[in-house]
Amino acid sequence: MPAPNRWSDIYVRTASALVLGPLALFCLGHGGWAWDGLLAIAMIGLGHEWGTLSKLPQPWGLAVVLGLIWALAAKFGFLAGMAAIALATGLAWWRLGRFTGLGVPYAGLGGISLLWLRLRPDVGLLDTAYLVFVIWGTDIGAYLTGRLMGGPKLAPAISPGKTWSGAAGGLLSAALTGGMLAGMTGQFSLGALVWGVVLSTLAQAGDLMESAVKRKLGVKDSGRTIPGHGGLFDRLDGFLTAAPMAVLLAYLAAKGVPLWR
Repeated sequence: MPAPNRWSDIYVRTASALVLGPLALFCLGHGGWAWDGLLAIAMIGLGHEWGTLSKLPQPWGLAVVLGLIWALAAKFGFLAGMAAIALATGLAWWRLGRFTGLGVPYAGLGGISLLWLRLRPDVGLLDTAYLVFVIWGTDIGAYLTGRLMGGPKLAPAISPGKTWSGAAGGLLSAALTGGMLAGMTGQFSLGALVWGVVLSTLAQAGDLMESAVKRKLGVKDSGRTIPGHGGLFDRLDGFLTAAPMAVLLAYLAAKGVPLWR
C-alpha cells in the first residue's frame, strides 16, 4: 500500500484560501457592516457546529444564542457581550450539559474580541490586521515547515500530524510576519516580533485544544464548511484563543498606539 502523500491536501487548501482570504481582507479593510457581518456569520456558524458536535436535536438553537451574543456586543459593547456570554454559558451548562455550555465562551469570546479590536479608534484596522497576519503566518509556516522537515511529533496523543518543527516554523513565521507588517506601517518595534510569538503560541495551543476535542468526540473535522480545512472551528481555532490576548494588549496600550508597541 503506497504511503500517503503529505501534500495531498495542498491544492484544495490553497483554492479555499484564495477565495476566503481576499473576502476576509475586504471585510477587514472596509470595516463597519462588512466586518461585523462576517463575524456574525462566523459566530452563528460556530454555534451551529458546536451544537452539532454536542449532538443537540436542534443545533441551530446554539447558533441563535451566539448570534444574540454578537448582536449585544455590536450594539452595546464588549462588556455587554461578556455578560451575555457568562449568562448563556451558565444556562447552556445547566440545561444542556457541560460540553455544550463550554462551547459558548469558546466561540463567543474570540468573536466579540475581533469585533472590539476592529472598532478601536485610530488603530483598529492596524491591530486587527496584525492579529490576522500573525495567525495566517502561523498556519502557513507550521504547515510548510512540518511537511518539509517532519521530525518528532508535538503531541501524538492529541494530533498525530503536528510536529515540533512545524510548531517552530509557525512561531518564526508569525514573528517575521508581524515584524514585516509593523515595519511596512512605520511602527516597527521589538514588540512586533515578541507579541507575534506570544499570539502564535496561543493560536497553536488553540489548534491543539480543538484537536483534543475532536479526538475525544472521535471526529476528523469539526464540520465540512470549508473544503480542505474542515469546519469553522478547524479554520478559526487559532483566532478564538489569540484574539482575547490581542484585546488585552490593545487595552493596555496607549490611545492611538498599536497593540505591539
